[in-house]
Amino acid sequence: MNTGSIEVSRLGYLGAALLLVVGSACGPAEGAFELEAGDETGELAEELRGANGLSLNGLSLNGLSLNGLSLNGLSLEGLSSAEFDTWFQENPELHNQVMKYVVRCAVPAGVTRTYTSASTGMTRTWKGNLGLAPDWTNGAPATVAEQQIVSACLAAHADKYGVHTRISVLGRGATGEAIPYTSEELQRFSEREACFFGNLFTDEGVFVGNDGRPLNNRESTTRACALSSRRNDDNQECLPIVRVERDCARFCTLDASRKFYVSCTYNGVEYPVITTRLRPADIYTCGDDVCQLTESCGTGHTPDNCGVDCGRCQ
Repeated sequence: MNTGSIEVSRLGYLGAALLLVVGSACGPAEGAFELEAGDETGELAEELRGANGLSLNGLSLNGLSLNGLSLNGLSLEGLSSAEFDTWFQENPELHNQVMKYVVRCAVPAGVTRTYTSASTGMTRTWKGNLGLAPDWTNGAPATVAEQQIVSACLAAHADKYGVHTRISVLGRGATGEAIPYTSEELQRFSEREACFFGNLFTDEGVFVGNDGRPLNNRESTTRACALSSRRNDDNQECLPIVRVERDCARFCTLDASRKFYVSCTYNGVEYPVITTRLRPADIYTCGDDVCQLTESCGTGHTPDNCGVDCGRCQ
């Protein structure tokens, strides 16, 4: 495997096709975690420095904006670097975020991908982490399995509030290699959350189902695109991510360890899947005397009417 930088023209338009704004870091192996200047993953790394035995593998900060989470019709192969440059310069800030986290999901830790704009001379280097798409990493067109698992990985980081929340990401890459995890990770991220699957490169869409219990009427979380409540289980508040009508266990197959799912069959298609877990502290309760981002003023005891925490509306 080439561990150096390559031209983005070899990567094709995976990031452009997804048009995602991701705010997470799918963590590399323990001891290999490097921070960029201003990297939002510094908060996660700082917390974990004192967690003996807790690997950074699979730990992430979510924060993917739902804006632009759609297929734009661009091909995944045969595109020149000049075409990529044109796309990138249409919105450099947005597309830098797109490519940063596309590479983090698709490319392994310790490997970078570099792009230099032919029109401005600016160079961007993006670091890999999970390595879910080895063929695409090495310059070949993305396979269907790679399209699917990268789609799932990025969708798993979607957040309607645009904030960072620590999550545990579990699953297998396109060639079947599992994302490493530790028992400490599973203990700290003990709330089973969701399963993500689909394909953003086709008209199949991308889907999410509840893996754990639904939130009760007093609970809320910034992970609303992943963990639904009894009140809004049928609401589609995170489109284009579609919430399915059944829990993950109804249509997904567990790994032999029974810690995560390896495939989900939906609409007659079998997909690889990303499974996520959440810390209990990131599920909020109206009535705990803290007015959370997910709660609003009112006179009641539900998140959207949480007078007990947020007071009466003025």
